[in-house]
Amino acid sequence: MIGVRKLPARYAPIVMPLVLSILMTAVVSIISTLKSLGPTPAFLATWPGAWGLSWLVAFPTLLVVLPMVRRIVACLVASPSQPG
Repeated sequence: MIGVRKLPARYAPIVMPLVLSILMTAVVSIISTLKSLGPTPAFLATWPGAWGLSWLVAFPTLLVVLPMVRRIVACLVASPSQPG
């Protein structure tokens, strides 16, 4: 993208869980709220609050657990330089 400034690489450990938490909580809260209320006007009124609350929990949780998840994945998956 021409002309769009990117954040320095040092921000990746914050930006990745931020984007992941936004997308995942949006999908999960939409599915959950639709299942509970159906496609009604109440859904449109309820979903933003449900999403916001779930994101407030998910983002700090990801900041805490992602380092542990990376270590677990490293134990389970061969690195590109190791034969699989």
